[in-house]
Amino acid sequence: MTSLGPLPFTVLILVAAWGVGTAAGRWHARGLPDPKPAVGGALFDIALVGLVVARIAFVVAWWPLYAADPWAMLRPGDGGYLPIAGVLAALAFAGWRAWRTPELRRPLVAGLVGATLVYGALTVGLQHWQTRAIGLSDAVLTGLDGRSTRLVALKGQPIVVNLWATWCPPCRREMPALAAAQAWYDDVHIVFANQGEDAGTIQRYLDAEGLALDLVLVDRLSQLSQDAGARGLPTTLFFDAQGRLIDVHVGELTRAGIAARLAGHSAKPPMPP
Repeated sequence: MTSLGPLPFTVLILVAAWGVGTAAGRWHARGLPDPKPAVGGALFDIALVGLVVARIAFVVAWWPLYAADPWAMLRPGDGGYLPIAGVLAALAFAGWRAWRTPELRRPLVAGLVGATLVYGALTVGLQHWQTRAIGLSDAVLTGLDGRSTRLVALKGQPIVVNLWATWCPPCRREMPALAAAQAWYDDVHIVFANQGEDAGTIQRYLDAEGLALDLVLVDRLSQLSQDAGARGLPTTLFFDAQGRLIDVHVGELTRAGIAARLAGHSAKPPMPP
């Protein structure tokens, strides 16, 4: 499973960490006189600063790709964040808030510790569970030429499986980026697994958009979505050369988001703008 309803697990983990951190901070502040420090608000501000700085740092790191498509900078859902920059910024901001508000110090430390422990435990647990639960499907699918194929037959190189449909706006927006990645990363199998539509509909869409893609599969019964527990489109699954899941992304990808995920799994340099 990659999400709970429309919400990706990464969002739910952030909310859970904030909730536990807020509860821990309030518990430590219970003996303080009223009005008690707003631990929940402080934790929210700290998380927001960390996310914004992590996003900016990622954009700077992958600037050539974002410069070619400036609107992509406004799509933080592509998963483009530089964690170390965000953590350092969050800690610096937390230190400043604690210095400015002495009564907030102990509750804030308790809240940060609680939020960090919950976030780390849930993230590691989710990764472990998804790695064990989601593998390369052995379903028999057909290409646009009618030939049968199975994803497990592609093992030996890293595999990216994009679950999409022609009626899905974010799928359509990310398609050129994935097409460019497929053309550039010749040591990675990038598979476009259409969910629920027929070959004629898919081919007409590709022709209208001028997209020449390899490895376009027809999954009329949405078997791959069922196997992955994907509740929304687009969903993109990243597997290593042995067919083990290494990453899941729910939502639209940009060129920078794709390049960052393939950086450690392809011998080729990042794709050009």
